[in-house]
Amino acid sequence: MARRLRAVGLEFAESAPLRLIFAREVGAAPDAVYRALADDMAGWPEWFTAVTLCRPTDGGAGREVRLKGGTRFRETIMAAEPAQRYAYRVDETNAPGLRALLEEWVLTPAGTGTRVQWTFAADGAAPFRFAMKLGRAGMGRAFRDAVTALDRRLAAANA
Repeated sequence: MARRLRAVGLEFAESAPLRLIFAREVGAAPDAVYRALADDMAGWPEWFTAVTLCRPTDGGAGREVRLKGGTRFRETIMAAEPAQRYAYRVDETNAPGLRALLEEWVLTPAGTGTRVQWTFAADGAAPFRFAMKLGRAGMGRAFRDAVTALDRRLAAANA
């Protein structure tokens, strides 16, 4: 059953009780990375293997996301700044123990490519926070694999 989470603003990326931040440089330009994140939602499962479905809702103001294992999210897009930042807040989920979640992708030019930084900002019950801290390495690996796959996908599209 979906539960409603606490509504948070963009500042939550800096103030959340649990913040996991990962970064990686890719060869693709910031505008191409941004388009893959914000405009090609249906393409997320092609490069982020944990995602099985990603589609716009509410006339493009939100997203519906499903992950392997059955976790579901209904989200509100909080920031859509082309070639710079893409952020969304989870409004409803079936994930246990979660009280608030905001994810932010910041894109910074790096040479001819992009530095991609992903912030996972959350609040939840103590067991949730503990499990997420234990799972930090796995989330980091998933991020690196996803961004690497995205970079390969973008390079192939431009070849």
